[in-house]
Amino acid sequence: MVRKAGLKDAKPIRVLIGYYSKRNMLLPRKLSDICERIRDFWVYDDGKVLGCVALHIYADDLAEIRSLAVDSGKWKKGIGGELLNACLGEAKRLGIKKVFALTLAPAFFRKYGFKHIDKSKLPQKIWTDCFICSKFAKCDEVAYLKRL
Repeated sequence: MVRKAGLKDAKPIRVLIGYYSKRNMLLPRKLSDICERIRDFWVYDDGKVLGCVALHIYADDLAEIRSLAVDSGKWKKGIGGELLNACLGEAKRLGIKKVFALTLAPAFFRKYGFKHIDKSKLPQKIWTDCFICSKFAKCDEVAYLKRL
């Protein structure tokens, strides 16, 4: 049920991300941005896309888990964990040593072995997307990192 995303998944991914971005829980993503980065995405599909996540690579040893979203009617069913594990598996296969997430759900990431870190420890280039965030001046996300 977890698979790499294709272009046909871009609109359902946008809907999932849009649901959470309207609630200030995820950064909004334009359909064109999702299409450009479709190779970063994984989806959970049981005939309908019920979840998505992206593994965005920054360097040969660092990647970010981003845009993790699960249909609000399917929480607590393990979908988020399956999606996260797909990204972590891909990161390992690629030889990436560290994966981080900026999140409002720290307990979820702690459950999968991520450790809290100070955001200032992350490279500056990760902040490019922060400029489009409505909470940029008062960011309430926390950073979590997992060494692979």
